Amino acid sequence: MGTKDLPQGMQSAKVLIRFGLRLAVMASFAAFASIGFGRSLVALLWMSALLCAVVAAARREPPFATYLNHWDEMTAYVALCALATGIVHNF
Repeated sequence: MGTKDLPQGMQSAKVLIRFGLRLAVMASFAAFASIGFGRSLVALLWMSALLCAVVAAARREPPFATYLNHWDEMTAYVALCALATGIVHNF
């Protein structure tokens, strides 16, 4: 049973869980980075956004689907990256 066979609600829940787990792992790695938490979190969020875009393009996922997919996850990472960049540059 592939991802496309899941109901839309289950597929969206899978994306939300994946997003939360990745964010927790990134925050953990950023906490121990030598360049500081803020700067390393920005770099990790940027790389995650790029990875999500590549995966979404490779899987040919529709960007404006009725369920959550890698494009939506990429958008969330970009928004968090912009927020973190603004916070890091102000301090």
